[in-house]
Amino acid sequence: MNDKIRKLLGDQADALLQHKAKFPAEQLHLPGPDFVERVWYHSDRSPQVLRNLQSIFDHGRLAGTGYLSILPVDQGIEHSAGASFAPNPAYFDPEGIVKLAVEGGCNAVASTLGVLGAVSRKYAHRIPFIVKLNHNELLTMPNKYDQIMFGNVDQAWNMGAAAVGATIYFGSEESDRQIMEVSEAFSYAHERGLGTILWCYLRNSGFKTKDADYHTAADLTGQANHLGVTIEADIIKQKAPTINRGYEAMNMGESSYGKIDKRVYSELTTDHPIDMTRYQVMNCYMGRAGLINSGGASSGASDLAEAVTTAVVNKRAGGTGLISGRKAFQRPMKEGVELLNAIQDVYLDKDITVA
Repeated sequence: MNDKIRKLLGDQADALLQHKAKFPAEQLHLPGPDFVERVWYHSDRSPQVLRNLQSIFDHGRLAGTGYLSILPVDQGIEHSAGASFAPNPAYFDPEGIVKLAVEGGCNAVASTLGVLGAVSRKYAHRIPFIVKLNHNELLTMPNKYDQIMFGNVDQAWNMGAAAVGATIYFGSEESDRQIMEVSEAFSYAHERGLGTILWCYLRNSGFKTKDADYHTAADLTGQANHLGVTIEADIIKQKAPTINRGYEAMNMGESSYGKIDKRVYSELTTDHPIDMTRYQVMNCYMGRAGLINSGGASSGASDLAEAVTTAVVNKRAGGTGLISGRKAFQRPMKEGVELLNAIQDVYLDKDITVA
């Protein structure tokens, strides 16, 4: 094993690298060089969709492994351009974003219609584009939280994109409309031969109690994933789970929420991060739709260790990769490339196996 990876895992190394998962990997559709042919070939996806999905799997340092390393940069809208790019103003220029993905050996770059459209003729043939169609606009006063469409499938197709992406805030008041909008967009994207990636986020003040924040609960995010694959997302993007028993917490006292079976906690999961992430994979039709976890916000000096740890958990859980943005672009390009490469090294290390 790469000694640097073990060192970055620190005191968690043995707990993460030697863990035996609660739910057996043999029942999952695991990543591999033949993933598109082995799994998606049997679906209703057209040859054009399969070709575009394969082009993403065949690009960058992880080409031919079945794993993905994607650079996502839509924070210019989601978090404001100033808050996102002040640490490194070079990324106000869309070309800087795409260059980072190319230099970092990523499978694809995911960004806004404007960012990718600004440089599509120069780069669309050099790295697969994933056009993020909807965003949460934060300039309205007071701030509101709703994913609205900023672009459409035809615009993505015209610039030579391989896939489109979208976010749904499951649990929010606006989720019904978002589900219908994104389902329609994904259906049309498949007609046009494009792959689909869904950011399956939870958003509801009720998910945060006085005791804990359940927006990243394994059981609740797992159900969000299951809704995502229901509208035929080819790849699911989800935050790494940090807690479990969200359904239980939502049913304390006199409250009544959803439905859950106690065996989710006793037979399908534990509180170990690999088991919680595996439950996310299980909800992606047992891995038929690949699970990519997010790298999270930039914390500074601890970013590299956090990113590598998340990658190890995702890989050992049966996930398909990592989508890491702020940790990479909110630092000088050389350091961003090194961080992306460190994530990729986890998926290239044959000693780090599925638990």
